[in-house]
Amino acid sequence: MKNLVKVFAGRNFFWHLLAIVLTYAIVIGGFDWIFFTRVADSAAPAYFFPALMLGTFLPVLVPVSFFLIWVFGKNRRALMLGMAEAQAVILGVVVSSGYKAFTGRLQPPSHFQSGSLDVSRLIDNSHSFQFGFLRHGIFWGWPSSHTTLAFAMAAAAWYLFPKNRIARTIVLAYAFYVGLGVAVTSIHWFSEAVAGAVIGTVIGAVVGKSYAEKE
Repeated sequence: MKNLVKVFAGRNFFWHLLAIVLTYAIVIGGFDWIFFTRVADSAAPAYFFPALMLGTFLPVLVPVSFFLIWVFGKNRRALMLGMAEAQAVILGVVVSSGYKAFTGRLQPPSHFQSGSLDVSRLIDNSHSFQFGFLRHGIFWGWPSSHTTLAFAMAAAAWYLFPKNRIARTIVLAYAFYVGLGVAVTSIHWFSEAVAGAVIGTVIGAVVGKSYAEKE
């Protein structure tokens, strides 16, 4: 609970504002629709489909793996890593779902299309928000939960592996691949991935710092 408060407290609050401002600029500037039309009718989604699987399953598998290492290997650091990653994931779900419950943004008009989508026949709905409570559920919309969780996990790991360049490189590559992947496959608008990256980084930084101080 303390870290959830910290995610919105002090200077961290301004990072949330930045996510909102960036989203507004991208939406009003029309880049969401431009990005969508460029990638939806291309082969690009096929290369990023694995990002959806990684973004769905790793938030569960990573903490569980650390907990199993702790149970069978009696490795206390693995326990700490598992708790940190689990908390980053839980906070990521809570925060992103909370935002979605009130923003109600409509998703792109098609999914998993590759090479056969006639974008000229589609209507630009990138400006469509349904503000209110649960007007469009909590599974779609702003920000991208996949991206939020990926960057929350990556940022937490960044602080917990301060001297391990390989680990830091891997977690950053994972986060960016997932973030770009949800936009390229049209699961989310580009601006939703950007917002998820900003918000997720804040969450991960709060969690990572709190656990790093315990070492």
